[in-house]
Amino acid sequence: MFFNAVRVNGLPCKDAKDVSVDDFFLAANLDKPMDTTKSKAGSNVTLINVMKLAGLNTLSISMARIDYAPKGQNPPHTHPRATEILTVLEGSLYVGFVTSNQANRENKLFTKTLNKGDVFVFPQGLIHFQFNPSYDKPAVAIAALSSQNPGAITIANAVFGSHPPISDDVLAKAFQVDKKAMDWLQAQFWENNHN
Repeated sequence: MFFNAVRVNGLPCKDAKDVSVDDFFLAANLDKPMDTTKSKAGSNVTLINVMKLAGLNTLSISMARIDYAPKGQNPPHTHPRATEILTVLEGSLYVGFVTSNQANRENKLFTKTLNKGDVFVFPQGLIHFQFNPSYDKPAVAIAALSSQNPGAITIANAVFGSHPPISDDVLAKAFQVDKKAMDWLQAQFWENNHN
């Protein structure tokens, strides 16, 4: 029966008679600070998507709480399937995104320092980041995303932390640096700050 189920976006749709209130509820504890000490980036992304909340299937939405340690960041990344709107709840954040493949060959950086209550939009597929500039205060933000499964590709992790690794010849040529620099970058421990 599972193999005959109607699937939307790769996930099976439940028969209406089998749907319950628990398909639309998650005790996510988004009101509680998350641990940023285990991440080299100094952040913790708690994503609520269709894999955690079945009722999001077909609704084209998800959300995340992002906690930032002082000087912590959500490193440059992209969401291939979603636009993101971010709201700062505590502290301040330096945020930005970069346009890509412009006709004039200039990729423009758009940045802003956000304070509590401010909102910023990151267009779908564009590389973007958030950074807490404070030396002593954490920051917290909530993000809404326009997909039930937005995906996240952290640029450094993808380029330097792939398994097997991308050839250092390829990367040295792409970044126009010495192969030793690529070898060093690939030897670092690349981690994911998304939960």
